[in-house]
Amino acid sequence: MTTIDYPAGSLVNARGRDWLVLPGSPDGTLLVRPLGGHEHETTVLLPEIDNFSAATFEPPTVDDRGDASRARLLRDALRLSFRASGGPFRSFARLAVTPRNYQLVPLMMAANQEVTRLLIADGVGVGKTVEAGLIAAELLATGEAQRLAVLCSPQLAPQWQSELRHKFGIDAQLLLPSTVNRLMRSVPFGSNVYQHHRYLVISTDFIKQKSRRDEFALHCPELVIVDEAHTCVAPAGVGKSSQAHLRYALLRKLADDPSRHLLLLTATPHSGDDTAWQSLIGLLDNRLGDLPADLSGRDREEDRKLLAKFMVQRQRADIREYLDEDTPFPDRETTETAYKLTPGYRQLFDNVMEYVREQVTDPKLTAVRQRVRWWSAIALLRCLASSPAAAEQTLLNRSAVADTTDEDEADVDAYAEPRVLDTDLDDTLEAQDVAVGADTGSSDEPDTKSRKRLRELAAAAAALKGPRSDAKLKRLIPLLKELIEQGYHPIVFCRYIPTADYLAEHLGSALSKVKDLRIDAVTGTLPPEERETRVNTLSAHDGPRLLIATDCLSEGINLQDGFTAVVHYDLAWNPTRHEQREGRVDRFGQQAPTVRTVTYYGEDNGIDGIVLQVLIRRHENIKRSIGVSVPIPVDSTTVMKAIWESLLLRGKDAEQLTFDFADATSKSLAEQVDVEWTNAAEREKASRSRFRQAGLKPDTVEHALTEVRRALGGPADVETFTRAALSLMGASISDNDDGFTAIVDTLPAAVRDQLPPTKGGRLHFHRSLPVPMGHSVLTRTDATVDALSRYVLDAALDSRLDSAARPARRAGVMRTHGVSKVTTLLMVRHRLEIRIPGSATTVTQVAEEAKFVAFTATGDDLQWLPQADVDALLTVKPSGNVDDALARMQLGRALGRLPALGKHLTETGEHAAKDLVSEHQAVRSASKAGGRTPAVKFLPPADVLGVYVFLPEAGAR
Repeated sequence: MTTIDYPAGSLVNARGRDWLVLPGSPDGTLLVRPLGGHEHETTVLLPEIDNFSAATFEPPTVDDRGDASRARLLRDALRLSFRASGGPFRSFARLAVTPRNYQLVPLMMAANQEVTRLLIADGVGVGKTVEAGLIAAELLATGEAQRLAVLCSPQLAPQWQSELRHKFGIDAQLLLPSTVNRLMRSVPFGSNVYQHHRYLVISTDFIKQKSRRDEFALHCPELVIVDEAHTCVAPAGVGKSSQAHLRYALLRKLADDPSRHLLLLTATPHSGDDTAWQSLIGLLDNRLGDLPADLSGRDREEDRKLLAKFMVQRQRADIREYLDEDTPFPDRETTETAYKLTPGYRQLFDNVMEYVREQVTDPKLTAVRQRVRWWSAIALLRCLASSPAAAEQTLLNRSAVADTTDEDEADVDAYAEPRVLDTDLDDTLEAQDVAVGADTGSSDEPDTKSRKRLRELAAAAAALKGPRSDAKLKRLIPLLKELIEQGYHPIVFCRYIPTADYLAEHLGSALSKVKDLRIDAVTGTLPPEERETRVNTLSAHDGPRLLIATDCLSEGINLQDGFTAVVHYDLAWNPTRHEQREGRVDRFGQQAPTVRTVTYYGEDNGIDGIVLQVLIRRHENIKRSIGVSVPIPVDSTTVMKAIWESLLLRGKDAEQLTFDFADATSKSLAEQVDVEWTNAAEREKASRSRFRQAGLKPDTVEHALTEVRRALGGPADVETFTRAALSLMGASISDNDDGFTAIVDTLPAAVRDQLPPTKGGRLHFHRSLPVPMGHSVLTRTDATVDALSRYVLDAALDSRLDSAARPARRAGVMRTHGVSKVTTLLMVRHRLEIRIPGSATTVTQVAEEAKFVAFTATGDDLQWLPQADVDALLTVKPSGNVDDALARMQLGRALGRLPALGKHLTETGEHAAKDLVSEHQAVRSASKAGGRTPAVKFLPPADVLGVYVFLPEAGAR
C-alpha cells in the first residue's frame, strides 16, 4: 500500500477516528493529522499495525438539529481551529501570535523581494522581534528558506529561542560557548552543526572569530537574522581588530552570497557616523553602500526610492492608530533627583583624586604604562561615584588593563574603552559590569607604597558603606518608597556588580517594612538562563516588587510584564544606554498607563554633573523636540576622554568643569557635539518621514488583513465565538470595559478539562494587549480560545455526546422574517493542495477553508445566492417556533438534495483555489515586484459540515 492510494488531502480511518493525509509521507507509511486536529498531533500510520482504510466525511442527520446561531458558532470554531488555511500568507494559521496591523508592513516588503534583504529600524519597544519572526515563518513555510540562523548577543539568545518557539513554532537550538560541545555531540558523522540543526540562535561574538567564521559562512543557513545590527559596523578610525570590525567581516562574508536572505534589526541604524551607516546598508545591496549620507533634494529622489525598498523605520507616533487599530503605549514621566556627598565621602573623593593625578602624571612612565594608569584611574573614579562597595573592590583588585601585553597606546585604548566606558560598539562583551581594578603594579612586584595607599583608601571606602555615610544610598530609600507607594514596580540600574549586590543587601533591610515587598538582583555573574528565571519569578509576584540589575538586562530583555519604573542609579556615559534601559519597560505590552524614569545623580561629585549636562540632558531635549531618540553623532568616548583630560592631566576642579565646561579643548568639543547632534536630529526627522511607510500604501496592507481575517477569523469573530460558546454551555458572563469575565464552574466537566487552569473559577478576557498575567486576550491563538474552538468543533462532530455538551450543531430549521422563501444554507469545508516553488525546493501543503453557500429551490431548479445574501443569513433572528414534524420534513428534504450538489460544491472549491492564487499575487505585487506563484488545486470532495433551513414567516413554499 503506497501514498498513491492515499494522496495528500484524502481521508483515512484508523485508531477509531478520521485522519487527514499530509504531504511528505515516508515510503510505505502515511503522514497524517487528526481531521480538525492540531499540528502537534501529526503522526505516522503504519499499514501493518494501524490497518487504515479510506474514509468519507458523513453529512449531518436530522438528529443534529440546532438554530442559526449554533451554525455560526460551528463556522467560527472551524476557522479558529485551522492550522493550515487559505489567505495570502502560508504561515499565519500556525502562528501563536496575533500581529498588529503595522507589523505586516515588513512582511509584505519581504514578500515583494526575490531575495529578502531588509533593515528593520523601528523604534525601541515597537516589536522588531515579532516582525522578523513573521518574515522567517513565512519564508520557511513557502520553502524560500530551509534553515535559519539568528545572530545576537549571548544574553539575548534565550529570549530569541523562546520567542521563536512559542510564537512561531520554530524550535531553535542555542549555539553558545556553553552549549557548543553538547550540540557537536549530537551531529552525525559527515555532517556539521550548521546543517544538522536547521534552526540556530548563535552568539555573534562566538561565531565571528576567524577559526569559526569561515566554516559558518560555508554552511550558513539561507536565512540570517542579525539582532542589534548597529553593533556590527564600526565608525571610521576604529582599528580592524575591534569587536565591531570582526562582526562586520562576518556579515560581509554572509551578505556576499546573493541568494542569502538577510534581516538586520536595530532601533539605532545611524549613530551619526556616515561610514558606519554606509557599511550597514551596504550589506543589503552594494548599491546602497555607495549612496551619499545626505539624500535630501530632488536629485536624490531615485536614491531615496531605492533605499525605501530595503528599509522600514517607524516610531510610536507612526503606528499608534495604523489602519484604525489602536496600539497602546504607556506615557513616560521623566524626573531628575540629586544627592550631595557626605563630608566623609567628599574627603574620600578628594583623596582618590589626589592619588590618581599622581599616578597619571608620573614622568618616569612609558607612554603605554601611562595609558594603563590613565584607564585604571577613570575606572576607579567611576566605581567611587557608583558606591563604596564598588570603590572598595576596585581599590583592592588588580587592574584588568594592567595585564594587557599590548605595546601600542592605541591597542591599550581599544582593549580598555569597552571595559571602562559605555560604548555601544562592544556592548555584547561579557562581564562588562565587573569593576575593573585600580592596582596597576606588576603582579610580581613587592608590597609597594602605592599598594599600601590603595589598601588605606579601600578601608576608607568600606567604612562609608550604609545609609549613614553613603548619601546616595540614603536618598534612594525614600525615593523607592514613594515609587512603590504610588503603585510602581521599579528597576534600579547600576553600572557595577558590587553596587548591585550592595543595594540588594541594604535595601532589603531599609525597605523591610514595605508590606509584601520582594527584592532580587540580577547581574552578569549569572548565566542568561538564570537571569531570565529570576526576572520571571519576581514578575510573577502579586505584591510590590523591586529589581536591582546591571546593564546585562538593559538591552533586548523585555521587562514590561513585571516592572513599571526605571531608576538610573549610575548614569551611563552613552545616552543610548539610558534609552535602552528605559525601553525595557516603556514598550508595547506594558499594562501600566504610565511608566516613570528617574535620572539619579550626584550634585557635587563632578563626574555625574558633567555627564548629565553634556550628554543626558541634551539627548532628552532632542528626543522631546522630534519625538525620537538620536544617538550622539560623535563617539561618546571622545567626549568623556576630553573631560577626563581636563580633570586629571590639567588639574581642573570638577565643579568648575560641571558648571562652565571652561577648558578650551573641552568647550570646543562640547560645541561640536551640540552642532552635530542638532544636524543629526534634523536628518533623523527627515528619515522618519521617508521610510515609515516603506513604499506600501495603507490600503494594500488593509486588503491583506481583510483576506487573512476572512480565512482565519478576525478579532470580532473571536469575541463573538467565545461569548456564544461559553454562554451556550452554561457559563455566566459579565462585561467590563475591554472585554468580559466568565464564571466557568457551571460548565460541563468535559469542557473544563480542556481549558487552562482558572483562579476562583473565573476566566478573564480582554480585547487587546496588554493583559494582566493569567488573563486571556481575544485572539485565535490564545490558549483558552484555542481550547474552546477545538472542543466546540469536536463535540459538534460527535453525535454520541449529550445535547448540553454540544454547543454547536450541524443542522437546524428556523422560521424568520429574514427570508421570503425556503432557503437552505450549507457550511462547507474545502481542502486545497498548495505547491509553492521555493528557492531550494517545492513545498506542498494541504490547506483548509470554511465557506457558507446557500440556495433556494423551485422544484429541482436551484438558485444560488450571492455571497452578501449568504452572509446576511448568519445574522437573522428567529421569529417563531417550528413544529417538530415540519422541521424534520424540511431538513430531510434539504439533506436529500446533497448528492446532487456535488458539481456545484466542486466548482466552489475550484473558485476558492483560484482566489487563493489571486490573494497571493495581490500581496506580492504590492510594490511592483515579482514573486513565486503557487499552484493551488482543489481536492474533492467538499465536506458538508452543516445544513440549515430558513422558513419564511408566512409558511414554507
